[in-house]
Amino acid sequence: MSTATVVGSGPNGLAAAIVLAEAGLEVTVVEARDAIGGGTRTAELTEPGLLHDVCSAAHPFAVASPFFRDRDFFRAESLELAQPEIPVAHPLDGAVAGHLSQSFDESSPMLSQDARRWQQLFGPLVESFGDVADDVLRPLPNIPKHPVLFARFGMLAGLSGRRLAKLFGAPETQALLAGNAAHIMRPLTRPATASVGTILTAAAHAVGWPVPVGGSAAIAQAMADRLIGLGGRVETGREVTDIADLDADVVMLDISPAAVLDLYGDRLPSSVSFWFRRWKNGPAAWKIDLALDGDIPWQSEICRRAGTVHVGGTLAEVVHAEQQIHRGVMPDRPFVLVGQQYLADPSRSRGSTNPIWMYAHVPNGYSGDATEVALNHVERFAPGFRERILRCVVSTPAGLQEYNPNFRGGDILTGANNVRQLVFRPRPALDPYYLGVEGHYLCSAATPPGAGVHGMCGHFAAQSALKRLGHGG
Repeated sequence: MSTATVVGSGPNGLAAAIVLAEAGLEVTVVEARDAIGGGTRTAELTEPGLLHDVCSAAHPFAVASPFFRDRDFFRAESLELAQPEIPVAHPLDGAVAGHLSQSFDESSPMLSQDARRWQQLFGPLVESFGDVADDVLRPLPNIPKHPVLFARFGMLAGLSGRRLAKLFGAPETQALLAGNAAHIMRPLTRPATASVGTILTAAAHAVGWPVPVGGSAAIAQAMADRLIGLGGRVETGREVTDIADLDADVVMLDISPAAVLDLYGDRLPSSVSFWFRRWKNGPAAWKIDLALDGDIPWQSEICRRAGTVHVGGTLAEVVHAEQQIHRGVMPDRPFVLVGQQYLADPSRSRGSTNPIWMYAHVPNGYSGDATEVALNHVERFAPGFRERILRCVVSTPAGLQEYNPNFRGGDILTGANNVRQLVFRPRPALDPYYLGVEGHYLCSAATPPGAGVHGMCGHFAAQSALKRLGHGG
């Protein structure tokens, strides 16, 4: 029987392990930390009984992912996903907010002057979202399975985030799209920065932005349970410092390109190390977890019902903030994501004390203090918010890297989403997962299709390995 060792127990590492185990390989996952999950961990960070997602929070890509969908994963593993009433909202001054609802017609763009254009541009993507996801969550460049539909997506995705927003007239719609686009963590004046925003917008209508009951760690645990059911093993507290220590037919790495260079040294072919040395990290997250007395007192009633709230102000303000962090400058009003997962999953709270998940976009490696400006920006749209804070726990960019070495300088996306790295990640190659060392593969978010809890990086890396083993991948 062929053997496989997977280094790292994030969703991509576990997905790769499951695909290999399904093919009959003897699979072992090794994890340096005491808990599995990578970007899908949950912990009592502020007070006992309050469950905080340590990194990822809402999971539209998990529902859209062919890896999970084809295996009927959530139903088979009894993993419950809860939907907030409103997937995402974006407040503006004056107690107004743009928002997306799973009901297409009840979303703010459809209640404004933008209704006709919204229907024309996003309607077809929502109606055939499963087909869109099949093509988007694949390596690029590639021949799409649904070329006409993918062309529709590409017409929007290739735009800058600012240009996509300016296709619409209502300030709420513009800000809403800017906030969704800002998830790419690139200046929104650059080409293709509308890509992530376009798919997140369509997903909100098609599958929502659900949260796992009990926290994001439930996804990792369900994946580990599936692997163990297939005969695989998971070993925690085992750090790999030398790749020579791994003796397996397949070695699968859920780590960053920089970590690959550290592990392999001169054993990595120059054609691979050349590109890995040039891999660029993106901006960082400044993570804030709060124990809050009651709810955030948003001025907008819509924001009080939203699982995710984007705090960024107008389109122009979001564009400015993202440009600043790309230049290495900390903005006075950063883009802040606020997670209110407890609205959909009350099991995360304790009485009237609720866990609030937040992070601000900051420059990579930022060593100042972004806590005050981030909290003040939320206070702008929720006066009295700061008075309700019972406890605040901060994870700096350095702290995020210590928590997960893939997050270099606090880059939680495992690499900048510039055009080259969007299309050719982690390097230009017919098989971007293969490391040029027999039996060794990369399956982290640095590989196609990139960041997100979807498991597709691991899925495709495992298929590459199986093909080379002669399993027909």
